[in-house]
Amino acid sequence: MGIRRNNFRRLIYPIPNTKNLIPVLLSNTIQKNYYPIMNSIKLSINFFFITLALYSCTRTGVFEKNVPIPAHEWQSAYEPKIEFDLNDTTAVYNVYIVLRHNNEYAYNNLWVKAKVKEPGSQEWKSQQYELPLANNNKGWLGTGMDDIFEHRILIQPQTRFTKAGKYEYMVQQIMRDDPLLHVFNVGLRIEKVQ
Repeated sequence: MGIRRNNFRRLIYPIPNTKNLIPVLLSNTIQKNYYPIMNSIKLSINFFFITLALYSCTRTGVFEKNVPIPAHEWQSAYEPKIEFDLNDTTAVYNVYIVLRHNNEYAYNNLWVKAKVKEPGSQEWKSQQYELPLANNNKGWLGTGMDDIFEHRILIQPQTRFTKAGKYEYMVQQIMRDDPLLHVFNVGLRIEKVQ
């Protein structure tokens, strides 16, 4: 008077036809659990990168603009003009001249006259700078790729701008050669000191 084992198993553990049930269960589980989690993760990652980009833009406080020299021949009469807006007068800045030239440039230095006009002023203030580009021991001092070299030369360390608004800079080459050959770009870089 007992139940055969095979029948007992069938009674206690009925096994339905799971061939079509498993994909349905899985897809429902994925839709209910996986997609909202993945969407939440994607939103979090996007938010992180947008925040990082905005934070780095405001935190580094860097302005840089370069102006090409026509035909790579810098005439002394050609004075590239660079304008920038500055609003934070409490911060301290480092001001650089950026210069690109090729390996054919003939001198170890470059003399320039930098002129600045403050917001609301009509007067240009000027100062001469010697930009060291090379020495006999190391060769070119800037960073190079192929035969083009770039220099970022600090001309005004720890500078405070006293007025907020639009500033204008002009850079003039004052070397004996006119035009000065093999100069590609000249520019200005302003970094907020952290």
